[in-house]
Amino acid sequence: MKRNYLPVLLVFFVLNFSFSQGLVLQKGAIIDSIAVKDSIQETFSLYLPTKFENKGQWPILFVFDGEGRGKQALGMFRQVAEKENYILAASNAVNDSISVAKNVLITKRMLSKVNSILPINLNRIYTAGFDSGGRMANLMPIFFKDIEGVISCGAGLANVELLTSKNPFHFIGIVGKEDYDYPTLLSHEKFLNGLNIPNNLLVFDGGKEWPKAVYLQKALRLFTLSAMAKGHEIKDSLYIKRAYNEDVTLIEQLKKEQKLLLADREISEMLNVYRTHKDLDSLKTIGKNIKKDKQYRSLKRNESAAFFKEELLREDYIYYLEEDLYTYNYNNLGWWNYQVGELNKFIKGDTEAERQMGKRLYGFLNALIEDNIDIVKSEKIVDDEALILLSMLKTISEPKNYDYYLNVISLSSKYEEYGTALFYLEEAFKKGFKNKERLDRLEHTALLRIAPEYNKLVEKYFDEARYKITD
Repeated sequence: MKRNYLPVLLVFFVLNFSFSQGLVLQKGAIIDSIAVKDSIQETFSLYLPTKFENKGQWPILFVFDGEGRGKQALGMFRQVAEKENYILAASNAVNDSISVAKNVLITKRMLSKVNSILPINLNRIYTAGFDSGGRMANLMPIFFKDIEGVISCGAGLANVELLTSKNPFHFIGIVGKEDYDYPTLLSHEKFLNGLNIPNNLLVFDGGKEWPKAVYLQKALRLFTLSAMAKGHEIKDSLYIKRAYNEDVTLIEQLKKEQKLLLADREISEMLNVYRTHKDLDSLKTIGKNIKKDKQYRSLKRNESAAFFKEELLREDYIYYLEEDLYTYNYNNLGWWNYQVGELNKFIKGDTEAERQMGKRLYGFLNALIEDNIDIVKSEKIVDDEALILLSMLKTISEPKNYDYYLNVISLSSKYEEYGTALFYLEEAFKKGFKNKERLDRLEHTALLRIAPEYNKLVEKYFDEARYKITD
């Protein structure tokens, strides 16, 4: 794929505070459903900070959401964009259900529209997103060379093969230590360092979730400091001093809470960011003292051991799932049940590193099964037997998600495997499933629902049956 494919049309005009439809661009509030063009059904959301003026050049962050929820996506960044004086925009049309090519075209039209009506700093165009939105965000610089940086929350690089040092956008990853994508982002950090592509990795205690505002603000601040270093923004010594002091305060707080690994990472990122702005000898001293701490060395050993074990278990999950699907090996469900039991032990483990590893592996296993479900469903001829097996696995790895019990019941009934359907029906009841209406609407179960065995189960768990049972 060539890097000059679908270039952004960056046209700069004077801002008019209202569109032809009479929509006023209000500052300090998210404006939703702004039309990209009258001739197409595409809209975007927009946020202008309260200090915005129709002059100068403003940084802009385009936020991506996998479900096209532009207003909600901007809501996550609104507070920090206000503090850091960034414009926000997000498409309501980009989503996971359409192809990358279509998402790129939609993004191109939105970028062109926004750049034609707002005074944008063309050296300060950034993208951001969470999970699938994060992958979309970090894919965009491959198509649009004018994108200066990316904030990817809970998501690694979408395609490392297309990256090159000839287009070195600034990548900022934000990830929780319990997120199964954490090891991936660590490996991508090394990859980017090898290409001399500027990058930062901000790590917090948590899982697959939106990071707190402090980390989102830190990411925007990193972009601003980088822009100052490159001459794309006027250097502000007071801003630099305030940002530096806040980062040092965060490090001291992490040290106080004995989160020494996180404190060490924060120092590494600060050394990378502030080296062109100020003397860092005192910060280096803090870092050296942390590394000498016995507690730090113990935490580091535990984390390294956990990463090693985690890598081996991930490989096992990938290998055995592939083998089981190839042979439709229902007999291996017991092994998978045992593995989930081991994961629950890890989650309750003695060390923080082991507990975090357990949560990452749990998330990885669920994501692995779900990815395979999506692959099977995307085939021209859907393999129902593979879907049954994968749904059975999900009842093991996610026992409170009743959708997968219902999938097994429906597909088993489709092939008249009523014994299997009844077994998973009772398992769902045992786990707390109570939605009788969903059962009545479940596809392929018309004959199952009139069976005496089915009605006995319904009567047992609901104190009533659909059909009266007679001797």
